[in-house]
Amino acid sequence: MNDWAISGVDLHLDLTAGTGARAGLERALREAVRDGRLVAGTRLPSSRALAKDLGLARNTVADGYGQLVAEGWLTARQGSGTRVAGSAPPPRRARCRAAPEQAGPLGGPAAVGDHAYDLRPGTPDLSAFPRTAWLTAARRALATAPNEAFGYADPRGRPELRQALAEYLARVRGVRTDPELILVCSGFVQGTGLLARALRARGARRIGVEALGFPDTRRILRTAGLTTVPLPVDEGGARLDGLGPHPRPAAEAVLLTPAHQFPTGAPLSPERRTAVVEWARATGGIVIEDDYDGEFRYDRQPVGALQGLAPGQVVYAGTASKSLAPGVRLAWLVLPPQLLDGVMSEKRTADRHSPVMDQLTLAELIRSGAYDRHVRRMRLHYRRRRDRLVAALAVHAPQVRVSGIAAGLHAVLELPPGSPPTGELVARASRAGLALAGLDAYDGAADGPGALVVGYGTPPEHAFTGALDALCALLDGG
Repeated sequence: MNDWAISGVDLHLDLTAGTGARAGLERALREAVRDGRLVAGTRLPSSRALAKDLGLARNTVADGYGQLVAEGWLTARQGSGTRVAGSAPPPRRARCRAAPEQAGPLGGPAAVGDHAYDLRPGTPDLSAFPRTAWLTAARRALATAPNEAFGYADPRGRPELRQALAEYLARVRGVRTDPELILVCSGFVQGTGLLARALRARGARRIGVEALGFPDTRRILRTAGLTTVPLPVDEGGARLDGLGPHPRPAAEAVLLTPAHQFPTGAPLSPERRTAVVEWARATGGIVIEDDYDGEFRYDRQPVGALQGLAPGQVVYAGTASKSLAPGVRLAWLVLPPQLLDGVMSEKRTADRHSPVMDQLTLAELIRSGAYDRHVRRMRLHYRRRRDRLVAALAVHAPQVRVSGIAAGLHAVLELPPGSPPTGELVARASRAGLALAGLDAYDGAADGPGALVVGYGTPPEHAFTGALDALCALLDGG
């Protein structure tokens, strides 16, 4: 961030004659950001100083600043002044544009590129990362860490974090385990790869996957040598008849998102939860439970972890990527005893162990109660965003059906008959500076109704209003 401030006379704004003073000021500031003359973090003059330099009314400048803050071009904080936002588009000379439908690892948004707003799913509000709490936890963890913590560690991860996770997951998600059966990994991507290779080494050949889901998951599984068996998805979650009966199952394992199916948002029905556990027990199969955002629920009681029903057959996979941030790169696998040695061996080969200081920091964050407080705060934060999204669509696009909103950080918007193709809408949004994802980007949905998957958790707080306005304008005119 640039901590120096520029003066009004150094802005060199071209207020085109013939336009309103406020509109001309807003246009000139947008152009200055686009051209790279005003870079992210630059502090602008006060409204009083700029008004004096440009010969404008102070209210005109203040209102112009306010509009650009709402659109996400600027940020304004008490004591910090008005600055160019970090989410503002890069200078025009950097023409590297990210395709709007392109997702990052496991469905997370790729770089925003030229988009002013990003409503793709897969990422929380990064501006809400608990920096102060994390720093406090890191200081305590560093001060109390034993000397041996800085050497080569157990591939499963630090015992402090495994103990904290065992207690937290039992209390919050109903997971039944022992710290000795938890393995810490560097994100869900790595965890999936470790599991897939360990299963393949045990003789597994096929794994069931939800027909709608993260495209990268399939690639990871196939790279490990497993054949994926697609399971159709409906309002009750994944349909499990494709797994096949005992004694000749169609797969030896299955990967599900039972608490909040991605991307439809449907929880796995009670009947299917029972059925998949019975299938695993009868066939000796393994169920991998991806609980990617199970902590965020709004209009229902929490759906407990499937692992609690069958700890000997279910691998529970959790992550800090949604509760904290993807950049933390910490996830965890709660393993049945028969998989522990195989997955540990794969982890040892992959990278020996995950970063120790980050593990100790997360353990302290959980132990101190700061993690719980952050999750509660973010649950309220995302619920308010969801409610704003639903209310705005009810006014500006009442023909759009919204689903999958009882939990999580995204919603599915089903488009009415006669709507433009999803790909056309996504492209149109991109031209307007809004990054969106269609349901068809998540495999198997090409023949279904046109729909968008909107990540209302993704934009930073200062950009959410502008992102919502851009989405409503798109749907209202679509």
